[in-house]
Formats: sequence, C-alpha cells, structure tokens
Amino acid sequence: MRISDKHSKITQAAVKVFARKGFFNARISDIAKEAKVADGTIYLYFNNKYDILISLFEDEIGKIILQVKLLLEEESDPGKKLYIFALHHLKLLDKKKDLAEVLQMELRQSNKFMKEYRNTKFIEYIDIISAIIHQGQEENIFDPTVAPGIAKRAIFGALDEMSRLWVLDENPPYTIEETAQQLSNLFLKGLTL
Repeated sequence: MRISDKHSKITQAAVKVFARKGFFNARISDIAKEAKVADGTIYLYFNNKYDILISLFEDEIGKIILQVKLLLEEESDPGKKLYIFALHHLKLLDKKKDLAEVLQMELRQSNKFMKEYRNTKFIEYIDIISAIIHQGQEENIFDPTVAPGIAKRAIFGALDEMSRLWVLDENPPYTIEETAQQLSNLFLKGLTL
C-alpha cells in the first residue's frame, strides 16, 4: 500500500472513530482497529491524536477548497457565487455526516487544537467569501462600505450554525437548498424591504 493510501486510510478511520466516540474518548488503538492496521503503524504517519485531527482537517478543507473554486469558476455573478458557496458548504456536510460531526463538534472542544493550530487552510476557505464580496464591490453590486473581513466571518458563522443543525438534528426543518437560498438572500438583501 502506498504511503498516501495508508495516511488516507488512517485519517478516514479517525473520522469514523472521532464521530462515534468523540475525540477525547477515542484512542489510537481504536483508530488502528478501524483502519485495520497495527497501533504502531499510526505512529509512522502521525505523532498523536492531535496530529491526526490537524491532518484530517487540512486534507478535507483542501479538498473542499478545490471543489468550491472549480464551481465558482463557472459563474460570474457574485450574488450567485455566494449562493453556490453556501449550497456547496451545506451539501458537503450533509453528504459526510461523520466528518461534519468531527468538524462541528469535536474540533471546537479541543482547546489545544484551537490555540495551537495555524489555520491557514481555514482562512483560505473563508477568504473565498471575501473574494466574492470584493468582486461584488468592484462591480458596484455590493455596498462598498461593507468590510469583506467582517462579512466573510458573518456569512461563515451563519453557515456554520446551520451546519450544526444537520449534525444535531436527524430531520432538520429546512432543506439544504432552501437554507442556502435563505442565507444568501439574507446577506445579499438584508432585512430591509
């Protein structure tokens, strides 16, 4: 088995174990068993559980960034780009429930991860939103007084909270498409008539 295959096999096993047992309750031996490798094999690729968590976060966010950028290349309208971003974000989390649970719940509970991780991939991901805002401002579609750095965090925060709904609720009250449309409309039009 190639090194990258084994690395991927371990991180995918970790997603399942972290989602099922929680990050803090999961053991390296649980991940090894799920991956069908010896415990020692894990340490050939990772230093510890935190290293696995960071690696799986980086790998998954990297894939998501590529997918979103490809989708956005096909659209020129910044308003539609915002909807595409929202829809893709929510669809990915719906398709990968275990990963969503790890990203939504387990990552946040790890103070060590939140303090020590240099979240360059995450910043690259939400910078896609600020690029959409900048484009809309340059084309005189979006309000030029809106700070893209604030807008990207507000939009991502709304998406993040809605994503949590899919993690915690077996039958969310809204469809993914409806949620993406409502969120993008809210940020595009605001609450005023």
